[in-house]
Amino acid sequence: MRLSGADIIVKTLIEQGVEVVFGYPGGQIINVYDSLYKYRDELRHVLTAHEQGAAHAADGYARASGKPGVVMATSGPGATNLVTGIANAYLDSVPMVAITGNVPRSQLGTDSFQEIDITGITLPITKHNYIVGSVEELADTIREAFQLCMSDRPGPVLVDVPKDIQIAQCEYEPQPPVKPDEKFPAKDVRIEAAAQCINSAQRPYVYFGGGLLASEAGEETLALADKIDAPIGCSFMGISGVPTQHPRFLGMQGMHGHYASSMAMHHADCIVALGVRFNDRVTGNRAKFATKAQIVHIDVDGAELSKNISPAHALRGDLKLTLQKLLPLIEKKEHAQWQQAVSQLKNDEQWSLDHREGLTPRNALLTLNRFTGGRLPVATDVGQHQMWAAQTLDFRQERRFISSGGLGTMGFGMGAAMGAQIATGQQAVLVTGDGGFGMCLNELATAVHEHIPLVILIMNNGVLGMVRQWQTLFFDKHYSNTVLDRQTDFVALSKAFGADGLRAETMEQLEKALETAFAAKAPFVIDCVIDKDEFVLPMLPPGGSMDDIIVKVGE
Repeated sequence: MRLSGADIIVKTLIEQGVEVVFGYPGGQIINVYDSLYKYRDELRHVLTAHEQGAAHAADGYARASGKPGVVMATSGPGATNLVTGIANAYLDSVPMVAITGNVPRSQLGTDSFQEIDITGITLPITKHNYIVGSVEELADTIREAFQLCMSDRPGPVLVDVPKDIQIAQCEYEPQPPVKPDEKFPAKDVRIEAAAQCINSAQRPYVYFGGGLLASEAGEETLALADKIDAPIGCSFMGISGVPTQHPRFLGMQGMHGHYASSMAMHHADCIVALGVRFNDRVTGNRAKFATKAQIVHIDVDGAELSKNISPAHALRGDLKLTLQKLLPLIEKKEHAQWQQAVSQLKNDEQWSLDHREGLTPRNALLTLNRFTGGRLPVATDVGQHQMWAAQTLDFRQERRFISSGGLGTMGFGMGAAMGAQIATGQQAVLVTGDGGFGMCLNELATAVHEHIPLVILIMNNGVLGMVRQWQTLFFDKHYSNTVLDRQTDFVALSKAFGADGLRAETMEQLEKALETAFAAKAPFVIDCVIDKDEFVLPMLPPGGSMDDIIVKVGE
């Protein structure tokens, strides 16, 4: 059939199994939006309040579903407003396809209205990007973008389409949905050598990251830990990869990780690292990181092997397939002495936890757990509330923790929560701070318009809490521009957007507010007041090692 380029874009998205697109229209993509109108019964479009919110929504959709998220924007500021969202997806290895309109080819390079070189701008933050040169190559370019964003280590791909190509016509032939490139395990000789190392360990520790979720290797990871009698920890990106209540799971490791998890890694003699990148928040001072351990590092991206740490065994390959070949070579072991030491670490951690009564961050999130049951998607913004959520929330299902790791993007939360809700069909939760929410509260209009059941818990301390914590500990309490001192009434604000809300200053008020919010099945804001001097602990000081970990204020 003969179609315009705009129709080809939409038909190719439908062909690839896309069910929802997030975006914002404009002059250089108006033809595509006309096509979206024609095919509105086959493809849902969610109009956000800002292009960055659309990119974060596509990101949240992808994280929660495991399928590529799709976002659209026009040229110039529409395209550049996507940049933070694309970078966020890139650093967290999230599959995304971004489609931008551009000026006609005859105007490229002339500084015409709203012209921008978006492919040049996004080159460092995409797996690949394209500027389409002819309508005949348009469908195959989009198909290739989907294949590429899902293959090996996932990531975002951008397709820039000049307006004259959206208008031009050519023959279109539907194709089956593309598949990612075939996955492969690590080489047998490397697997065999790694198995020997693991079999000789007396204090093994299994450590996983976001690569476990991408590879869907949770079952194999638990099987490995059971076979070698090892505790399990994860990076921030790995949260929800295995059930948080699993008896072997010690929680997140690193700068603000669980004490038992971080110290068990510190004392291990063999660390089996699965789909992790060993960034600075994990290792601290790399010269002092895990000095007692041989590290077996498995990752689909060879660039991550030996990039930040030097493993004894580096295995490049798909995590699930590699573990399936590794497991038969692993000897069944019991390490009673090691398990006793780990149990002591868990007991020590209980002593360090915040057991105060009243409306503390930990008590607020423990209460939230009762309402989510560990099965609802929870998104966060970035800051203290994000780390409290990572430490405290219960997850019993994969892909239910939706948060910005590598880029640490304040303002990620609202878009991501909406995307996760649409992906799962479940009521979603946003845990945010007053600072982070201030960067994305415009998307409350989207949530109301789209009837998205969303519980928004604002942990409101009136300050930029994480930066203030650093100022307290390391900058002699010089609170430079971290006291917000704003008069925003979040409950009144929610009503202005067409939502509803309640303020909570006590645990009793919070429980009542959560009951009301979860029963509402609509966007609902809870303004939860906490003290400005609450800390996220434990904390590894910048440049420090696990020997320097701060567990209590004043240490």
